[in-house]
Amino acid sequence: MNNKGQTIIIVILCFLLGLMLASQFKSIDNAGGGIISIQRAQELTSELKAIKEERSALYEEIEILRQKIIEYEESAAKTGQFAEALKKELERVRIIAGITDLEGPGITVTLNDSKLPNQVGEDPNLYLIHADDLLKTINELFSAGAEAVSINEQRVISTTEIRCVGSTISINNVKFAPPYIINAIGDPETLEASLKMRGGIVDTLNAWGIELTLKKHEKITIPGYKGSIKFEYATPKKVVSK
Repeated sequence: MNNKGQTIIIVILCFLLGLMLASQFKSIDNAGGGIISIQRAQELTSELKAIKEERSALYEEIEILRQKIIEYEESAAKTGQFAEALKKELERVRIIAGITDLEGPGITVTLNDSKLPNQVGEDPNLYLIHADDLLKTINELFSAGAEAVSINEQRVISTTEIRCVGSTISINNVKFAPPYIINAIGDPETLEASLKMRGGIVDTLNAWGIELTLKKHEKITIPGYKGSIKFEYATPKKVVSK
């Protein structure tokens, strides 16, 4: 074979070898690309799984927080109801103790010394207002259902003293001279009738010329007791459980 023929054969063999190598490289490249894609897919799968797990954990935490909110709301409602009940009970006790201002329908009774001239030989004190007159008046009002009473803006409570001190009357350790203005909260008609009954307070005081006026109100205000309430000897009785 001459040199020309050998050259042609060598060129053809090189061409075929090149095609074979190119094909092999392509297979390797494709195979390599596939391997990379699988690895990436595995990575994405792992990331997705982690995200799903994190999301589930967040959902669980949200549910726990939601339940806590419900518990807090229920607890707050119970606490609020208890606090409201306690507030109402405290207010009721304050009313009973007479240490809070009150308002409501009632009457005003004004008492003043008699201006009639003293009769010869009569005791002039009979024409003056005394502590007993005030006591009888407020006792009659309480008996008729008065829920609160004051005398010259002094609230009458369980510890109130009403006593004569010379020409004045001491009420809650405060001295007053006439006139004496008594306010009472209750049914105005009933309170008025209790004082005007035959032989009652009005008749008794009028007999000595004591000036007495009654006035009914749709609403009056009675102040709470402003002094101190202190118990030095009395203490709550201890209850011994059996």
